[in-house]
Amino acid sequence: MHKLRFLLFISFLCIYSVSKSQNGTAMKKISRGTYVPLYGSNDSKVVVQEFLLDEYPVTNQQYLVFVKDHPSWSKSQVISLFADDNYLDKWDGDFVLGKGMKPNSPVTTISWYAAKAYCKIQQKRLPTMDEWEYAAMASQTKSNAQADSLFNQQIIEGYETPKTYNKLVGSTSKNYWGIYDLHGLVWEWTYDFNSVLISGESRKDVDSDNNLFCAGGSVGASDLMDYAAFMRYAFRGSIKANYGIRNLGFRCAKTIE
Repeated sequence: MHKLRFLLFISFLCIYSVSKSQNGTAMKKISRGTYVPLYGSNDSKVVVQEFLLDEYPVTNQQYLVFVKDHPSWSKSQVISLFADDNYLDKWDGDFVLGKGMKPNSPVTTISWYAAKAYCKIQQKRLPTMDEWEYAAMASQTKSNAQADSLFNQQIIEGYETPKTYNKLVGSTSKNYWGIYDLHGLVWEWTYDFNSVLISGESRKDVDSDNNLFCAGGSVGASDLMDYAAFMRYAFRGSIKANYGIRNLGFRCAKTIE
């Protein structure tokens, strides 16, 4: 009887481990709050409802499991409309990571379409830009560290460090919400990554958006000293949904019903 119970217990652990691997990383709850986006003002705070966010970015190993289960997203079979030639370009085959690639490093050269499909299979979704920025403005000890010059300097230094995509997930400090690697590892896709270019309520807004990343575009910024945010918005505005970029990965989010 004891032996049977032990075997059942081991079987349970095996099933649990597989389930956790298939479902991706653990998620952390981000509480409801407000923040002022880069292109906003102190009078137009954005309300972010509570949601769940992956603790870590999606890894090479997790994405490998995904393409094995869904070969249509493999390197050789993906539709060109959904991914450019850079898609998984460092992989040695459809189901083989490239030489030197670490299973627990963040997966990159993934298109927005592929990232969206991955999250959907996990019964999750990509975070919105507001959700990502809201979670990412937290330091280790503060939910809002936007005014912390040291925190902003650390973000910029992380962006300047080469080949951070080779690091393992969890390499950076855990922030206030228990989330790792929002800065200092890879850039990340958001659901509405180019929404800053979508027109506002008037044609004047459209004109401003079209010049957003030229010299005149900074006039409408809420914080002219937030260089790190300028970099993120400029990067988002310069890419397309089928792009695969070496330092661009993703993580998933989930709505709390």
